[in-house]
Amino acid sequence: MTLFYQRYGPTLYRRILRLVRCPATAEDVLQESLVKIWHALPAYDAAQGRLFSWSLTICQRRAIDYLRSAHHQRSYRAVWDDEYVRLPAAGSAEYLGARELLHYLLPAYRRVVELRFFDGYTQQEVADYLALPLGTVKTHNRAALQQLASLFRAPLPT
Repeated sequence: MTLFYQRYGPTLYRRILRLVRCPATAEDVLQESLVKIWHALPAYDAAQGRLFSWSLTICQRRAIDYLRSAHHQRSYRAVWDDEYVRLPAAGSAEYLGARELLHYLLPAYRRVVELRFFDGYTQQEVADYLALPLGTVKTHNRAALQQLASLFRAPLPT
């Protein structure tokens, strides 16, 4: 296994890293994958493919399993928690010209974005404030962000 790790470890690590995008997590997934490879080695059939391809498939599936795991989903949400998504202050948003971009949004979307990102409300607080269902606020928020993203892909309308 040491020889296998020396030969294929760096390549497998890079492939996993491309999927999970975190060096520490990629190392963990690689170690878990190597243990799985070690236990599954008797099931390997050389007639069906090379050892590297078989190992790579195991590593990729292990990385995908990690990305689908509840632990990853919770940690991903924690990174995008409200305190990270909010802009630092209204003054800096003005400096960035973010408020001017809101004029290209529908009024319902604009109000949700203003409350969320400029006034610092959570989605639940916006729903309560506007007397809308939480799902509607989430939909408006997502649609507004998609519209804003499309503004950067196309020239600004005049």
